Amino acid sequence: MLAASLLAILFAAPGPSAKPVHVVMTTELGELELAVDVVHAPLTARNFLRYVEAGHYDGGRFHRTVTLKPDNQPNNKVKIEVIQGGVAPAQESKGWPAIGLERTTKTGLKHLDGTISMARAEPDSATSDFFVCIGPQPELDFGGKRNPDGQGFAAFGQVVKGLDVVRRIQAAPADGQTLTPAVRILKASVVKAKP
Repeated sequence: MLAASLLAILFAAPGPSAKPVHVVMTTELGELELAVDVVHAPLTARNFLRYVEAGHYDGGRFHRTVTLKPDNQPNNKVKIEVIQGGVAPAQESKGWPAIGLERTTKTGLKHLDGTISMARAEPDSATSDFFVCIGPQPELDFGGKRNPDGQGFAAFGQVVKGLDVVRRIQAAPADGQTLTPAVRILKASVVKAKP
């Protein structure tokens, strides 16, 4: 059941002075603190936060690492560096419908070091998988060439603590891009930001 404070965030139109919602995600390799931008990417932020509040990331996993050294993306002309995570396997069928793509040309958010963004195949197909950028990744913005459709991905926040953990996850053992084993997400929860 969603907490009343989060229901207000999810269903109210945020004003221009709204502050980011902070999420602490504890993994078996350490803790990440995410600042979720409810002002510039409201649809994407609300989608992510409802998965957090429903507990779908508890027991989830970071399952993918995309690296330059060693290069594990030999079939891609445009190289990127990200880690990708998702909900607990038991929750995969219990999510919500896909959301519309909030393009970076609309939100003004860019794929920089530590940016969090929604994974997708086609435009308007993102559900619960998300990724974290390692270093600036402009080819993931609108007009970028990583995805052939050129629509980019929906950036919706930033890792504000724990970039060292992001890099540890990226460097974990992998078979190609698949982390072996996946790095477990123990808990994800909304927290009050410190003033």
